[in-house]
Order: sequence, then structure tokens, then C-alpha cells
Amino acid sequence: MAATRPFPEKSDPVLASYRKSIDNIDAALVHILAERFRITQAVGQYKASAQLPPADPAREAEQIARLRALAEDSALDPEFSEKFLRFIIDEVIRHHETARGEGVTPPAAD
Repeated sequence: MAATRPFPEKSDPVLASYRKSIDNIDAALVHILAERFRITQAVGQYKASAQLPPADPAREAEQIARLRALAEDSALDPEFSEKFLRFIIDEVIRHHETARGEGVTPPAAD
């Protein structure tokens, strides 16, 4: 049976530094996503009040193309970036449908 080693960052300052940077980036991503969703919630409320559809396929296609190009310029896999953006877009649309009262299951009758 192999002995388990302690986590290397306790004795490896290089790894600890990398992990601290990753933790900081992860925290920034969460804050950025939270801000993005605050704004898209407002968009959803506006769309609901203006009776606009929750989804805008033309805008989505533009955004996906734009982010794929940014990913390529940044040496990030464009397929990954598209999947990530599609995940976010799908969640935003779900929020917009909820703001319109769509996609909400009514309570069961007693």
C-alpha cells in the first residue's frame, strides 16, 4: 500500500503560488458572473415589461461568434468557450422565461 503524501503546497512554494493565483481568478470569475447575472436579470424584467421574447437567436449567434474569435486570439479552445457561453445563455433565457411567467410550474391543486 502506497503511503499518502501531504499536500505538496505546504512544502512547495511554487505550487502554492500557482494555486493562490488560481483561487484569485476563480473568485474573480464568480464576482464577474454574479454581476453579469444581475444585469441580465434587469434585461429579463425589461423584456417582460416590453413584451419582448426571452431569447434573441440573432444576438446569441453574434455573441458566440465574437467570443469564439476572442478565444482563438487568446489561445483558448473556441469549442470550450462556445460551450461555456451557451451554458450561460441557456441560464439567462431560463431567467427571462421566469420573469415573463413562463416555465413556472403552477402549484398542485389540493
